[in-house]
Amino acid sequence: CVKMKNHADVIIVGTGAAGLFCALKLPQNLRIIMITKDEAENSDSFLAQGGICMLRSEEDYDSYYEDTMKAGHYRNSPESVEMMIRSSRQIIDLLVGYGVEFERRDGEFVFTREGGHSHPRILFHEDITGREITGKLLDQVRRRDNITIYEHTEMIDILVQDNVCCGVVAVD
Repeated sequence: CVKMKNHADVIIVGTGAAGLFCALKLPQNLRIIMITKDEAENSDSFLAQGGICMLRSEEDYDSYYEDTMKAGHYRNSPESVEMMIRSSRQIIDLLVGYGVEFERRDGEFVFTREGGHSHPRILFHEDITGREITGKLLDQVRRRDNITIYEHTEMIDILVQDNVCCGVVAVD
């Protein structure tokens, strides 16, 4: 183990799609450290095969909402489900802006139906959608001077002062 004391404005634990997307959405004047217990490419997000849902039209909203609530046994937060559905097109647009490629035919997205969805609303990239999304996000993160990734580094404790996280203890 190497003892280091690094300063960062933000520490993100994990290099899956959520952590990478978060790092890219933070202001570039912040110093960001990301840690991952393995290599960055070995996240569950990277290995995911399925697709990502998108609200195709307002006419699909009620069905999409019901499918999502039913899949969560109606224990989901209705506000969170609504936010997820309503922001899905914006998220897809951001992902495409980061270079993510989804299946297209004649320039239009191709949708499939999976899992608990009653209508085709899943975008995909071959059978490696997780690799496509996470790989492109990781490429973008690695281009940012304000973001440093520490691989083979595991968080073992959160440092708290006055009920506010002020750091982490991690080992490599």
